Order: sequence, then structure tokens, then C-alpha cells
Amino acid sequence: MTSTAPTLNVLFLCTHNSARSILAEATLNHIGQGRFKAFSAGSSPRDQQQPNPLALQVLESAGITTEGLRSKSWDEFAAPDAPQMDLIITVCDNAAGEVCPIWPGHPATAHWGYADPSEMQGTDAQRLEAFRQTLLAIRRRLDLLVNLPPEKLAKQLIQTTARNLSKAD
Repeated sequence: MTSTAPTLNVLFLCTHNSARSILAEATLNHIGQGRFKAFSAGSSPRDQQQPNPLALQVLESAGITTEGLRSKSWDEFAAPDAPQMDLIITVCDNAAGEVCPIWPGHPATAHWGYADPSEMQGTDAQRLEAFRQTLLAIRRRLDLLVNLPPEKLAKQLIQTTARNLSKAD
């Protein structure tokens, strides 16, 4: 799909930026067809936080690159020299309830809640399956987003459109 529309910058937020937001960033960059540039961050990543190895494993199994993925603070994206976001999506309930920085450009916001796969107890296979199911749920919603007609992604409509997608399953 070729379009003259500008690339939309999307920031996925979670608390630690190690699982759900990482899955969403990598997936949108994989399927975004050049219309989207995804980023992810956490409201309070732990010191030396790294992406969850199971998140990286399910991404790689799905044929999605994990190159360059890293856990980072949302402060990086509130800085004056940061890329300006068009859409910010929280993917965990904790981050959705936190006081966010003031984002340059006043981007649209939405909350797409997913259960935390890293909290799954069980065998390694069961834990990996929880990550795979989360990736599939994120992918379903992102497929809807990337296939929207350009007019649904216009600045004045993206807020409503993204929030309506939170109801899609």
C-alpha cells in the first residue's frame, strides 16, 4: 500500500516496558507498512530492565525482528528532542492510571488493556503460551489499526478511532 500520508508515530506504554509494550512496538513496526513508526516505554522501568526473554522468543517465533528492542523510560519521549507522537496507547492498567508527562504536540491517547503474561505461573511451556496469546491479541488489534483507511487516521479522528479499537476483539 502506497500512501502520501505522513508516518504516524505511536508510543506504547506499560509500567516496566518489558513485555506488552515491547510486543506492541515490534509488531506494529513489522506490519505497519511504512504508515506507522512504533516506540515503547515504561512509566517506571526497573534499573537495568531488559525486555522479557519470553517476549523476545515469541516475537522471533512469529518472524518479527527483535533487533534494537530495549526497555526505556517514558521520560525519553517527553524530552524536547524526542520524536513527536501522534498516538499514545497504554497496554497495561497500571500505566493507564498513572499521571503521564505532558506530551509535545498533544497526541491522541487510548487504553488497550492486556493481562500481563509475565505474571503467568506454570511450566515454561504454559508461560510461553501466555506470551504467545498476548502477542496474538495485540496483533489482532494492530491489524485493525494498520488496515484503517487514511481518513480514519486523520489528526482529528485518531483519538476516537484508537479508543474504539479498544473494544475490538
